[in-house]
Amino acid sequence: MPSAKIAPSLLSGDFANLANECQRMLKDGADYLHMDVMDGHFVPNLTIGAPVIKSLRKHTDAFLDCHLMVAEPERWVDDFAAAGTNLFMFHYEATKHHEALIERIRNHGMKAGIAIKPKTPVDAILSLAGQVDMVLVMTVEPGFGGQKFMVDCLSKVRALRQAYPDLDIEVDGGLDLTNIDEAAEAGANVIVAGTSIFKADKPAEVIATFRNTINAASA
Repeated sequence: MPSAKIAPSLLSGDFANLANECQRMLKDGADYLHMDVMDGHFVPNLTIGAPVIKSLRKHTDAFLDCHLMVAEPERWVDDFAAAGTNLFMFHYEATKHHEALIERIRNHGMKAGIAIKPKTPVDAILSLAGQVDMVLVMTVEPGFGGQKFMVDCLSKVRALRQAYPDLDIEVDGGLDLTNIDEAAEAGANVIVAGTSIFKADKPAEVIATFRNTINAASA
């Protein structure tokens, strides 16, 4: 299993102070910065877009893991590539042109990722998973932070890990110190967490615990 990568979700940060929040997370040990992009159509919330990513890129050279919870993700490849996105994560459910979109993302110099909602079966993406750099298994319904972790979704992580031992498998939604062991055991190695990191008294300790737990499970 690949090594642990911890990606704090800036959705839980202070949007009025986003550049400093990014620097704070990196100082606390974050590997990636997870950017939740919502369009008010694919999900009922509205957050940030490519202009914010472009502005942040001026303040950090960190790996920007952009999770696009948007309809028609094809429309946004050019803008997010130009903004400085490192990984363009689109939802399986948002397009019918998966392979073409993966190729287009790669041609724009970004890593490609594919995400699935809790109700989407893992079989839907098993063949596609070998074509991307990362698969994201949502452990809450996409669209809002602070939801309860859905442990049943970890069966998808197990299936993906069995099929692709070297794949980066990300989990996002409700991750905290009470369930990180289960996520690690299932085979997740990229951990997205918002509330449990940003609201912690000592975020660096939470990030370190997440990393140590994942790496111990893969040893």
